[in-house]
Amino acid sequence: MDYQQILSAIRALPSNQQSQLIVELTGKSTTQDFLLLRREQLINKQVGCPHCSSHKFYRYGKDKGSFRFKCKECNRTFTEHTGTWVAGIHKKELINDYLELMHQEKSLDKIKVSLNINKKTAFDWRHKILSSLEDVQKDTFNGIVESDETFFLQSDKGKKQYGRKARKRGGSSSKRGISNDQVAVIVTSDRKGTIDMKVATFGRITKADIENAIGGRIDKDSILCTDGHVSYKGFAKDKQLSLVVLRADLKQHVKNGIYHIQNVNSLHNRVKKWIDSTFWGVSTKYLQNYLNWYRIQQTFKNSLSPEEDLVKCSTMDMLTMDRFRTISDKYQNLIAMQL
Repeated sequence: MDYQQILSAIRALPSNQQSQLIVELTGKSTTQDFLLLRREQLINKQVGCPHCSSHKFYRYGKDKGSFRFKCKECNRTFTEHTGTWVAGIHKKELINDYLELMHQEKSLDKIKVSLNINKKTAFDWRHKILSSLEDVQKDTFNGIVESDETFFLQSDKGKKQYGRKARKRGGSSSKRGISNDQVAVIVTSDRKGTIDMKVATFGRITKADIENAIGGRIDKDSILCTDGHVSYKGFAKDKQLSLVVLRADLKQHVKNGIYHIQNVNSLHNRVKKWIDSTFWGVSTKYLQNYLNWYRIQQTFKNSLSPEEDLVKCSTMDMLTMDRFRTISDKYQNLIAMQL
């Protein structure tokens, strides 16, 4: 084989095999080993025991290549991956390449081919990672706080339909106005850049939905800017918040030059465009995970190493696997709310 034939053969290899070939030829890895970040956090006592949160633990050998530790407080052992989304993954050597592809927002089909893994595996890894982001970077809202709801048409993408004709991608509701065909997402933002997007219910939201979404995260001295929805008025009254109502039907877009809900309305448009153009729509069952993904992207958009930040914060969550296993249960509870 001549040089061009060898080069063509190398280019035809999946990306992970290309990386392995470079490592074998040069001895240098082409990607950062993100899994070492968790190990370094434990060695430097930056995080606590996954069982009791104590920092009184010590090295206790190895387990299948992973560092093992033993806690002096609860007397239990754990590895560097215990409790994190990494723990349930068998092919850990592919995680670094997977994170690179996920950061590039590659489709599951492209990830499957690139890493030579099953598409279901690629899908499960994605949602294990996304399940770890639910409580990450959730700061308190203060100052001028904007909140408004937006709606996504209910979708069972990826699930075979029996008893009704499958709806084409996109489409529209068969009912006029806001109906139970649409899932409501409460979007909140303040002027310092803290954002949150919470799947609330099907159809119109209630005061309880707003309380569940942001009730424990908004300072008493905040000024809440919303549209004229009566549920926000009741929520603001219960929380003793100053309320500024902006009604688009009366062409009230800005009050006193500073009070508006244009930031959350812009966020509505951007997240919908991202979901539609990147994933061609997502299932309602997994919508919250994708909203978490977008929120974290916005949080780390100015970071020099967003993947490193993602791994550092996501591997600190010890409830990830519980969230991942209960995705279906939460969706069924959401559906039950509209019955």
